[in-house]
Amino acid sequence: MTFDGAGVVVTGAGAGIGQATAIHLASLGAKVVVSDVSEDGGEQTVETIRAAGGAATFVQADVSNADSVDELIARSVEYLGGLDLAVNNAGIGHQPGDLHEMPIETWDQVMGIDLRGTFLCLRAELTVMVDAGHGSIVNMASNAGVKNAPFMAAYTAAKHGVVGLTKNAALQYARRNIRVNAVCPGTILTPGLAAFPEENQREWAELIPLGRLGTPEEVAQAVAYLLSDQAAFITGVGLLIDGGLMFD
Repeated sequence: MTFDGAGVVVTGAGAGIGQATAIHLASLGAKVVVSDVSEDGGEQTVETIRAAGGAATFVQADVSNADSVDELIARSVEYLGGLDLAVNNAGIGHQPGDLHEMPIETWDQVMGIDLRGTFLCLRAELTVMVDAGHGSIVNMASNAGVKNAPFMAAYTAAKHGVVGLTKNAALQYARRNIRVNAVCPGTILTPGLAAFPEENQREWAELIPLGRLGTPEEVAQAVAYLLSDQAAFITGVGLLIDGGLMFD
């Protein structure tokens, strides 16, 4: 699988799954716009890609802000000479708790980044891709967007929204040669999860049929597949990457 200079923007690429995805796509030949709200994390990703001989630049962006997203995509098109691929990965979670005790600010923040952010990025990316007559997009959902994340109402609702938005966009743009898919990771050993005690990590791993946590690199490989021509007959899916956790 190669991307041979195809241009891609990856949001939330300063750490974790987004960082692994940007690095993996660059290793396959893509030219990458790395975006994150964190300048330090984003620049680190760019340095890693360039050190391996890849092509990348950093554009800081807040995906919950429409003007910021529009500027991101405009600068991406300028750097890449177009926009072939996109990975809408930026997102946040929140502390578990009862819905009736959730601060409204928490709900607004999660919805603003996870769902509104995905919509704003899709809107800007599709504008470019419709004119170009082609494109492939992967949105970052979650297995919480397929079933449920107990005591995480805002996150569950937002990720269900991402799955629904993905399906809607896939059908709208299929005849315009644009594919839109989502990945739905389960428990992945991101830096945030790695900060928890090893005992907690072992307990979570025991809940997974495959008996271990997933890695950001495994999610990145699935994203690359869905973006690639190898998945040319796939659109509108929400691909579970959770070690069998949601199997029924």
